[in-house]
Parts: sequence; structure tokens; C-alpha cells
Amino acid sequence: MITIKINNFLSSKLTEENNCHNGKGIVRNSLVLNDDDFETNLRFIRYMELPPKTSIGYHEHGDDEELYIILEGQGVMNVDGEQKEVTMGDIITNKPFGSHGLINNSDNVIKMLVLEVYK
Repeated sequence: MITIKINNFLSSKLTEENNCHNGKGIVRNSLVLNDDDFETNLRFIRYMELPPKTSIGYHEHGDDEELYIILEGQGVMNVDGEQKEVTMGDIITNKPFGSHGLINNSDNVIKMLVLEVYK
């Protein structure tokens, strides 16, 4: 028998995280799906909200790859030392062994999905 699993990230319970990766302020997030839910190398899908003037601190990853999918808002993404403005609809690839961080320098909340895949 096939069991369909449906998780709605918009109705998931958000938890608060202070200084995410040594960033600024309190961001909210929810682990929507984790590696127990997949048969592939997908590690997790996380929904995140960054209130105005908060950030995910610049940090380095190991042998995994992340995608940031910006659903709402805009900010500044730093990937391997290169800064770019990002906005709704942007998908940012963070390569294995790379470094990245995201700053919400706006007056609006950034809402995004983060997917991490093991290499």
C-alpha cells in the first residue's frame, strides 16, 4: 500500500532561533521534512522567515549542497565572498564546501525554503 505524505510548510509550527549561524536577531523556522522522509540524498526542507534587520550569519558547509528559494521579500546574499541582491523568485545555490549568509536589510519579512542535499 502506498502512503502519501503531505506537509504544508505554511501551516507548520515555527520555532525561534536566536543568532542563526552567528547572524543577527531572531529568525523563525520549521523543519518541514527531514532525511527520514526521503529515499534520496535530500537531507531536509526547512521553511524560514527572517524579520527585517535579521540575518543568517556567514558560515561554511561541508560535503552538502543547499538551495535557498526566496518566496517573499528581498535581501543581500553572500556566497563565497560575493554579495548579490536577492528577491522573490530567486533560487540561490550554495555549493559543497562553500560559505554563505543572508542579510535582510529591508523593512519586510523574507520568507524562504531551504533544501539541503548530501553529496
